[in-house]
Amino acid sequence: MSAAETDAHNAQNEHHVYPTKTKKTPFAIIFNMIRGGLIGMAELVPGISGGTVALVLGLYERALHNGDLLIDLIKVVFKDRSKVKEAAAKIDWWFLGSIAAGMVVIVFSMSSVLHTVVEDYPEITRALFLGMVAVSILVPLGMMDMRDAKKRLAIVIPLFIGCAVVGFFGTSFTSAPRTDPSLLLIFVCAAIAVCALVLPGVSGSFFLLAVGLYAPIMESLSNRDWPVIGVFILGALTGIILFVKALSYVLEHHRTITLTIMAGLMLGSLRALWPWQDADANLMAPGDNAVLIFGIVILGGAIVALLMFVERTTSKNIDSEIVSEEAPR
Repeated sequence: MSAAETDAHNAQNEHHVYPTKTKKTPFAIIFNMIRGGLIGMAELVPGISGGTVALVLGLYERALHNGDLLIDLIKVVFKDRSKVKEAAAKIDWWFLGSIAAGMVVIVFSMSSVLHTVVEDYPEITRALFLGMVAVSILVPLGMMDMRDAKKRLAIVIPLFIGCAVVGFFGTSFTSAPRTDPSLLLIFVCAAIAVCALVLPGVSGSFFLLAVGLYAPIMESLSNRDWPVIGVFILGALTGIILFVKALSYVLEHHRTITLTIMAGLMLGSLRALWPWQDADANLMAPGDNAVLIFGIVILGGAIVALLMFVERTTSKNIDSEIVSEEAPR
């Protein structure tokens, strides 16, 4: 690596510090359960990425980092059990546990309700999510080191546009629901769809919709079809293990490029959330309810802006409490 490349890499990562572990207080645990519930809710809605919600709520890098450590722990269990305790101590178990608990509760309790709402009020729900995701694009852009981004404008701008185009056309495909899909197909599709938890701008539910598995999976969740649910979970865990390490690496070592790709995919994915569409996902002109729908778009954007403000304020308060407790007396 040349001196110039080293300086760019250092500038890119000088503010990249992994956060302190979550406090074991009722407030911190409940707060993370709520955030996990919101991510789970996003995963149930086609067009919304759980990774995008994690970004907005300020827990994306913390979750990615702990997922990376969890994979390291699994490796240690099979390679050198004498280091298991040391590897396990690095993981923020309270954080992962509360996030996972919130997601599980929402996924099992709200799957039928959200599916019904999205099906019965498609224009209103898409409008709300359109505004939310549109404002969310500011999050990965805000995570960039602007000095490094300016140095790489010749790469960043074409890459951003290219990823937006890929996201736009990638969300234009849908498929008729499959009847009685094989467990192998469910496993493979779950491994791919779960990447949406890790990669903002990619909707796992929309991928399932595109391959015709969204309706069968939602039905399985509602009916507590445990064999299908179990296979889906195994596929999802496989996908996470294969993908988290790679994304964690590129985010740490190629931060600006990775965040540019995320932002571009998020922009392109807005196509899936255009309120007026037919059954084949073809875009249509605004209808007579345009004023109401665009008002809901603005409302969605305002909700995310408020969430971003609350998250920053809350995170600063929690971090200051942690620092004050760790300060020598």
